[in-house]
Amino acid sequence: MKIITGTAKGKTLLTLEGEATRPTSERIKEAIFSSIQFDIENRVVLDLFGGCGQLGLEALSRGAASCMFVDAAQDAMAIIKKNAEKTGFFGQSRFLVSDYRNYIRKAAGDYRFDLVFLDPPYAMSCCVDALSRLVKADMLLPGALVVMESGTEDTDLSKTPLKTLFEVRKSQRYGKKTAVDILLFKGGTLT
Repeated sequence: MKIITGTAKGKTLLTLEGEATRPTSERIKEAIFSSIQFDIENRVVLDLFGGCGQLGLEALSRGAASCMFVDAAQDAMAIIKKNAEKTGFFGQSRFLVSDYRNYIRKAAGDYRFDLVFLDPPYAMSCCVDALSRLVKADMLLPGALVVMESGTEDTDLSKTPLKTLFEVRKSQRYGKKTAVDILLFKGGTLT
C-alpha cells in the first residue's frame, strides 16, 4: 500500500497483520481521491476509523492542512503514527485512541472539520450513526465533504433525518462487498 500522489507520492505504508483492520483497496482509494481531488487543498481532515492512516495521509499528501486520526485500537494508532512519521506528516497530525462515540462526545464544540473519512470495520455498520453524531455535535463545517466506505450497511440517507442536510455527490458499489458514498454537507442541525 502506497501514497498515490502528492508530496509523499510512492511512500509505502505499514499495515497491521491479520484481519483486525481492512485497509481500503488501492482501486477504491484511487476512485475516492479522483472524485475529491479538487476539494482537498487546505482542508481540516478527520479520519475517524484510522486503521493504518492511509486515507488521512493521502489527503495530507495532496495538500490538506491537518488531520485528526482516531482509532479505538492502540496497535492501529501505533501504525498510524509510524506512517505519519514515514510520510513526513507527523507535525500536521493529531492522534487519539478512542471509540468513535466517545471521541465525538468529548470533542463536540472543540473541533470542526471540512473533510471526513468514515471507513469503519464493515461488521460495525456504523457509518450513518457516526455521521448523525458528527452533525449533532456540530463538528462539520458547511461545505464539508464526507467519504463513507461501508459493507452491507444501508447508507441511503433518504431514509433518515439526515436527508435534507447532505447532497450525495457520488454513490458507488465496488463488487459485492464495498460501497462508497461521497456526501456534501449543506449545513444545518438535527433536532
